[in-house]
Amino acid sequence: MAQLGARLEPEPGDLTPIIGSATDISPLGRTAAKPHHEETADEDVDVAAWDQIAATEEFRALIAAKVRFILPATIFFIVYYFALPVLVGYAPSFMDTKIFGPVNIAYLFALSQFFMAWILAYIYLRQAGRFDQMAKNIIGKLNLKREGK
Repeated sequence: MAQLGARLEPEPGDLTPIIGSATDISPLGRTAAKPHHEETADEDVDVAAWDQIAATEEFRALIAAKVRFILPATIFFIVYYFALPVLVGYAPSFMDTKIFGPVNIAYLFALSQFFMAWILAYIYLRQAGRFDQMAKNIIGKLNLKREGK
């Protein structure tokens, strides 16, 4: 860029958009409409009325169902995860109890955390399917209202 006084001017032939242009995405060579992921909030014509959606009984039920599952699952996971270092620190003789051969309770507990995480993930996947179905029902009702049915 050539400098004139304190201003920076683009070189001749520079296709950089002028500062203060309408968008930060250069429209050079674009003839089609913007892809949906590039639209700004003002350009998105299918904006949901979130205040109205949040006020519906179905949406509240969806949020309540998620909280009823996610909160206890998270608390269980955190307690189970931190139980190993706490027990090793405060009950080392118990955790050193041999089960078979050199394998003690601490090793089995550590191994069980893998299985617990997999089981919890499986349970969440099943529950998430129910959450998705509830969300689809909400979206379906909103689409019916939009179409005036």
